Amino acid sequence: MTRIAPIVFAAMTLACGGEPRPSRPERPNIVFIMADDMGWADLGSYGSKAIQTPNLDRLAEEGVRFTDAYAGHTVCAPSRCALMTGKHTGHTTVRANAGTAPIKDSDVTIAEVLRQAGYATGGFGKWGLGVMGSAGAAERQGFDKFFGYYHQVHAHTYYPPFLVEDGKPFQLSGNAEIYGLAPADLSEDPSALNAYKRLSPPGPYVPRTTPDGEYEFSHDLIFERTLEFIRENRDRPFFCYAPWTPPHSFYHLPEDEPAVDLYRNQPWSDRARVHAAFVSMLDRHVGELTDLLRDLGIAEDTVVFFTSDNGASNRFEGELDSSGPLRGAKRSMHEGGIRSPLIVHWPGTVAAAVVSDHVTYSPDIMPTLAELASAAEFLPEDIDGVSIVPTLLGKTAEQESHEYLYWEWDRGGLQRAVRHGRWKLVSDGQGDWQVFDLWSDLSESTDLASEHGKLIAVVEEWISVNRTIPE
Repeated sequence: MTRIAPIVFAAMTLACGGEPRPSRPERPNIVFIMADDMGWADLGSYGSKAIQTPNLDRLAEEGVRFTDAYAGHTVCAPSRCALMTGKHTGHTTVRANAGTAPIKDSDVTIAEVLRQAGYATGGFGKWGLGVMGSAGAAERQGFDKFFGYYHQVHAHTYYPPFLVEDGKPFQLSGNAEIYGLAPADLSEDPSALNAYKRLSPPGPYVPRTTPDGEYEFSHDLIFERTLEFIRENRDRPFFCYAPWTPPHSFYHLPEDEPAVDLYRNQPWSDRARVHAAFVSMLDRHVGELTDLLRDLGIAEDTVVFFTSDNGASNRFEGELDSSGPLRGAKRSMHEGGIRSPLIVHWPGTVAAAVVSDHVTYSPDIMPTLAELASAAEFLPEDIDGVSIVPTLLGKTAEQESHEYLYWEWDRGGLQRAVRHGRWKLVSDGQGDWQVFDLWSDLSESTDLASEHGKLIAVVEEWISVNRTIPE
């Protein structure tokens, strides 16, 4: 594997050139955007030849692009729990993907840490860590505002009869009327949510207006609320968490969405065309968000992160090739299931056109944001994450590295994965480990387990010490 040169930092140099700034903001605004089911190779800056992502590619050109960044898990809820709590899934409260298990009152989230430091905290998109009224609901976990989906099954349709606003149903009247529902019918019960999915309009392209009413596309509303929060908090430090749902299924888009026309005539499956359109739609929205930061005069006071919650839902081989050279996709502990894009953009503070091979994963986000926000004193003592601020600021000699990264998922057998330097270990839940050398075998095609019994023993010993049995 060709090694990528360590990050090179020009202190306080503007990302696009120009005079150095006298100092970086002590307490920057933080925008953290997380796509849902976007593949590692879905962006042009990560090798996509099929999907147009000019805005995110520009952020990568003007900031830091990580090649060896990982999600907290290979599916939604455990990944979000790892992100929010700074713990790997051998320690997290939520390790399954049912959508009904909330995080606990005792769990400390990024939002709680930043709010204690005086940040306005808002979330917009898919929460997935507790339904309305539960201990895990976003308004009980540090968010001043949250608008979007709470139950992850609810987020399987972009045309739901309601969303959730600050813990209460927010009825989408057009959708509810088409479903024939009254406000009293609005529920996050899984059986009701599945009924909403069955009643969702046929795809892949959905008209705005029908003989029965007007459909409301949920992501449009969520995106509008994201921008509204930024405008309202422009004069104080804010944390804007944007776990946007696209490109997650259902694969339904409004027929007048501009990104649809980019791929409508491509000789691909409907799912591939809509996935690509979703990614390009998100790219446009990232561009509109960063334009807003510039228009408000706060771009240089705001650090923007972009990532995905897990690997692509489908590899789309021969169409989009969303996993690129990586093996597997979502639900796999191989690289295609857990390796994610990670771009960090902060003009005037983070150097431009940096490609870093520092190995990091989403539990690192909590201590990173806390350090940026001067909020480290509020961090729990038992997190697994390590701040990557030294890498962002070009101080690689000061960067602490993980000896081991760990993932697990009990899916009829405990599936596990470990990253240890160049080595990747994967267990399919049947007890046997596979071992791969990622430096020479990024596609995990050659199992070297028979040659590395000692490595396996050392890793198993580490797991026995660094994992708790879930309650």
